[in-house]
Amino acid sequence: MFSNLDLERIAAGEVDLAFRVWRRPMHTPGGRQRTRAGVVGFTAVEPVDPADITREEAARAGRTLSELEAFLARKDGTVYRIGLQFLGPDERVALRERDQLTSSELGEVAEQLAAVDRRSSRGPWTRQFLELIEGRPAELAETIGASIGWERAPFKANVRRLKELGLTESLPTGYRLSPRGMAVLASLRRHTPGRGGRRS
Repeated sequence: MFSNLDLERIAAGEVDLAFRVWRRPMHTPGGRQRTRAGVVGFTAVEPVDPADITREEAARAGRTLSELEAFLARKDGTVYRIGLQFLGPDERVALRERDQLTSSELGEVAEQLAAVDRRSSRGPWTRQFLELIEGRPAELAETIGASIGWERAPFKANVRRLKELGLTESLPTGYRLSPRGMAVLASLRRHTPGRGGRRS
């Protein structure tokens, strides 16, 4: 939704509005979006007549009024005024760097992974995915998934679940284990050394 320049300005407090043309609202007040610069919150999402947008509002969106008018004219739909607030760094970034975990914390993560496995209709997969990513960093998700019979979309969706736990990091291509992920995988191996093994 945002360019790198927009994100820098939002993080600096220089931009607190955005205008988008949508067929239906894509965000709701109180929602949030993780971005490369951190977490952006949406304080308001409301339809607006483009003719009512002022020069001051355009400036708060980081554009001149003429630039904003040209941008909005490119698509058909309803114009929305979106209030923005920078909420701070993505908490997953700090989480994935934490690799000095207590036995209790390691046990908690292991139980979270076990719970995910129990809910899976395709059987346990979390450790297998961690080992695949460990052994094949920066490899296309489609290639890794295909090697174990998973289509690209469900494979990526499951990797995102590991990312939410701070265990993986996205690369320009593919993924790698985070320091936290390496610590957790090492703990899993210590407790169940013969289970599954590494697959490539």
